[in-house]
Amino acid sequence: MKGLLSVPALVVIAIAGNTLLAQTDMKPPVAKKEPKVLKIHGYEITDNYAWLRDREKVKNPEIIKYLEDENTYTEAHMGEHKAFADNLYKEMLGRIKQTDLSVPYKLGNYWYFNKTEEGKQYPTYLRSRAKDGKDPEVLLDQNEMAKGFKYFAISDFSPSDDGNMLAFATDTTGYRQYSLQIKDLKSGKMLPDTFERVTSVEWSNDGKFLFIGQEDPVSKRSDKIWRHTVGTDKSDTIFEEKDVLFNSGVGRSRDRKMLFIVSGAKTMDEYRYLAADNPTGEWKVISPRREGHQYNADFDSGEFYIVTNKDAENFKVMKAPAADPAEKNWTDFIPYNPAVKIDGISFFKDYAVVSELENGLEYIRVMDRKTRRASSRIETPESVYTIGLSSNPEYDMPVIRYNYASMITPNSTYEFDFKTRKSNLIKQQEIPSGYDKTQYETKRVWAVARDGVKVPVSIVWKKGTKMDGSAPMLLYAYGSYGFSTDPGFSTSRLSLVDRGMIYAIAHIRGGSELGEKWRLDGRMFKKMNTFNDFVDSAKWLIANKYTSPDRLVIQGGSAGGLLMGAVVNQSPETFKAAIAQVPFVDVMNTMLDASLPLTTEEWIEWGNPNEKPAWDYMVQYSPYDNVKAQNYPNMLVEISLNDSQVPYWEGAKFAAKIREMKTNDSILLLKTNMGAGHGGSSGRYDRLKEVAFDYAYALTQVGITR
Repeated sequence: MKGLLSVPALVVIAIAGNTLLAQTDMKPPVAKKEPKVLKIHGYEITDNYAWLRDREKVKNPEIIKYLEDENTYTEAHMGEHKAFADNLYKEMLGRIKQTDLSVPYKLGNYWYFNKTEEGKQYPTYLRSRAKDGKDPEVLLDQNEMAKGFKYFAISDFSPSDDGNMLAFATDTTGYRQYSLQIKDLKSGKMLPDTFERVTSVEWSNDGKFLFIGQEDPVSKRSDKIWRHTVGTDKSDTIFEEKDVLFNSGVGRSRDRKMLFIVSGAKTMDEYRYLAADNPTGEWKVISPRREGHQYNADFDSGEFYIVTNKDAENFKVMKAPAADPAEKNWTDFIPYNPAVKIDGISFFKDYAVVSELENGLEYIRVMDRKTRRASSRIETPESVYTIGLSSNPEYDMPVIRYNYASMITPNSTYEFDFKTRKSNLIKQQEIPSGYDKTQYETKRVWAVARDGVKVPVSIVWKKGTKMDGSAPMLLYAYGSYGFSTDPGFSTSRLSLVDRGMIYAIAHIRGGSELGEKWRLDGRMFKKMNTFNDFVDSAKWLIANKYTSPDRLVIQGGSAGGLLMGAVVNQSPETFKAAIAQVPFVDVMNTMLDASLPLTTEEWIEWGNPNEKPAWDYMVQYSPYDNVKAQNYPNMLVEISLNDSQVPYWEGAKFAAKIREMKTNDSILLLKTNMGAGHGGSSGRYDRLKEVAFDYAYALTQVGITR
């Protein structure tokens, strides 16, 4: 192969059963270099690995060969630990109740739920007229549907109000490109109606129309809303979002009285509304978009309710009359409290349920709108936990469902009775192999960043683990888009902590764990705070004897993969190894290309490098552009060939450049999933094997091999 040095032919690889044996002197693949020069804003940037980019559906065979050679090298390097990874997988599998039912939720005359069965990768979608699931009707068998596909996902599962029709969408590549179908649940047959590139779905009250959000085929920006006449080939465009910063979607209030079209960007929103009993009517705008104004709208009991950041950084709730919900008519419903961030409000008959965030902890507040008794928060029994509403599509119910977990408490679903204000546990995650919560401890500590800001870090460990700096640690973080990484429960994670490894989550700026300011202080021209927070949290944990640099493994995916790339460039000596999953690391090249999926809408999250001030700031942290001649920790870089969110070539280029530039003998592994997308494999067993591989890597990096 011209210009490409692949795995040496002299290296002998023997496969005996499922055991991969490899010579220890196997050399990593060396990617060829084809210089491509970019001149912009007075900079001259040479990219030697741009040839790895291929947007065609059928990729260049040379690129496929290179990625396969990298996979072979990764498998060979990890070959001596294959039995360990297999054992971890079996251990993790033993903690999962393989044949199980989800908690049924009520919608109309039916209770909907899923069933998983031992040995099957996917769930079966069911419904019953009884809450206990008696005599269930099979709606979709994903296992049957997935036959012949390496990847298969279902989204937008949406029954019509009368329960006679089911709209759903499928993705068979991992590219997150969904095709809509409609099933007649009375006859069991599929309607001829199909729709491509679906991003949101909502029924009209009478079931005659289906409102559909659709993405652009190139940019994947959700830019069109259609009104489709069910059972025909008639579809009318009712809205087109032309601003490249915005995505659009369609929805309906829980009381089924109002339809909404939302146009959202990272820093502003715009809602349109239409009475649901007039699906062919004219849509009207609640509040026109303007920079910096974020809001979302709902409708209940004849009034609009708006969660807004207007004069309220952490958001407040306003209400407005149905006749004219313009801003001039907004009045307080929940006045602004700067100490409490309002994440959302949900309306039920006679009740409102508010999702709140205070001092880094989540709360659910229940408001009785009929008796007007004082609102109250649902009790949370632990000091570090995660809580949030479950599926509650029905409007008139005496109870609501919510989910609760902590790093030591298994995932639990509760029913909260509106009248008695009591919670009842209706299902807790079962762990067939056994689990004793009292053997583990969890807490939140506050690391101090270089600018004096305190960063919360959630930690879990097995009792008896020494806190003298000798313990290994896996430190995880994300820190972008205002997405909070909650301290939840993981059965797979027990395989780490049972072996003495501490697991920690750094809640760095860029997320929303400490409110809206926490998000704003980790984006655009303050993005460096995100990376500094992570490095400083790691150094704080080391200084306080939770771990040490030669025992610390770090992990992050997507924008968290960007984090991994940035921090190994910034402070490589702080970490033993890094796991960067589907990492967004080729920031400048990607953000310059408006034709790539998601790029334009990201310009007001990261910056538009076509503008010099943004370029000057972003190029300081772009991982690919900051790889340099220095020592690097060991690294596992994982990418997916069909990734629509972060193209495979970003991680591939980054890995090749580090291999070229690093000055020490650290090992860099590049692992490509050749048949999946951004979230990895779709089958639950396949996905668990990926987790077992990652944890085998993390553990063996600190000398734990059994």
